[in-house]
Amino acid sequence: MSLRGWSAHDVAVERLSTSYAAIPAGAPVRLAKRTSNLFRPRAATTAPGLDVSGLDGVIAIDVDARTADVQGMCTYEDLVDATLPHGLIPYVVPQLRTITLGGAVTGLGIESTSFRNGLPHESVLEMDVFTGAGGVVTCRPGDDLFDAFPNSYGSLGYATRLRIELEAVPGHVALRHVRFDDAGLLAKTITEITETASYDGVRVDGLDGVAFEPGEYYLTLATWSEQGGPTSDYAGQDVYYRSIQQRETDLLTTYDYLWRWDTDWFWCSGAFGAQNPRIRRLWPRRWRRSDVYQRLLGLDRRFSIADRLDRRAGRPLRERVIQDIEVPVANLAAFLEWFDDAVGMRPVWLCPLVSKREWASYPLEPGQVYINAGFWGTVHVGPDAPNGPRNRAIETKVLELDGHKSLYSEAFYDRETFDQLYGGANLAAVKGRYDPHDRLTTLYDKAVKRR
Repeated sequence: MSLRGWSAHDVAVERLSTSYAAIPAGAPVRLAKRTSNLFRPRAATTAPGLDVSGLDGVIAIDVDARTADVQGMCTYEDLVDATLPHGLIPYVVPQLRTITLGGAVTGLGIESTSFRNGLPHESVLEMDVFTGAGGVVTCRPGDDLFDAFPNSYGSLGYATRLRIELEAVPGHVALRHVRFDDAGLLAKTITEITETASYDGVRVDGLDGVAFEPGEYYLTLATWSEQGGPTSDYAGQDVYYRSIQQRETDLLTTYDYLWRWDTDWFWCSGAFGAQNPRIRRLWPRRWRRSDVYQRLLGLDRRFSIADRLDRRAGRPLRERVIQDIEVPVANLAAFLEWFDDAVGMRPVWLCPLVSKREWASYPLEPGQVYINAGFWGTVHVGPDAPNGPRNRAIETKVLELDGHKSLYSEAFYDRETFDQLYGGANLAAVKGRYDPHDRLTTLYDKAVKRR
């Protein structure tokens, strides 16, 4: 993709400011954005929103300094397309192509490099935030707005520009899929790899895993590689997550490694038949991507297709269980054992992360190894499904295990617990300084409150 340039960026910011001025006083301020990677219910509205057109590209890349100035609505797909030809990628590239840089920073993205590079906001050097007061504030690490911004989900404003660090990468990634039968040994090995950045004498650049069944766990160890050779193609007939069980080693291009999970939305494409070999041959390659499945899911919700089929077949009502949680690595085995018994959904994605410093709105102990467990699907629970019994149980258990959960999906915390977990007092103080007229919706109202 071509670079956007500073002049075009300035025009887009001015257009954003003009759209803010057109929103009536007292009306809530939101983005005029049609797509989203959020899975929590949002109130429908016909009110005008902020015009973010023209804020979806890369402004400039400094190859020597290994930095990029990127607009907040730029997707990681477009960002990688701009940086990878220079042999560079962001420190952390979240799994799905359409996640935006601003979204990953304000909503906490994660991926296999997070065990050594932390979360996306930890490689941000500077950012411009359009606040509820209607102006742009430039902030840097150590500033109150910058430090409270991660996990604020737009409650403090919207990033219009971010200067990020980039990492040099070669053209290929060599993979090792290592099986474990014991969750305790799995956790111990993760800890050792995060301490040494190696396994069995070989450097590890990326680390994630999958829990397929009780007693069947895999770690995938990725090593950036200068050596080429025959590579696998998981945007074709083969399905990436199945390869983890089927082969001990693999080789991907760096580009395909970054989007290995997007092609089949991890494993969720199976719900649409896209993993059936006969259907897959007819499914256009360009449509094997997460945003297509997301749109199909939207149609299912709109017309209640799955619920109607369940009722016709006499099956209990489904509860959506779509969550990412983090627990200390020492509590991983306990969580997986509980999750198998109480929820029973598999596979579960496992992604280690180590935060470099404290962050006010998502307290993680610096240097502590956490495991992000991601699980996305439905569970037949019967008439109580609308009350979210499995999701509520997960919240309770994660809290017992000294963990947190991401806020992109449904949450049920009471206000006091929520504020304790997500730095509510500090968030309110920072919001009061940069949004004095309370134009932006609070984090609690966004994440929990039903409107």
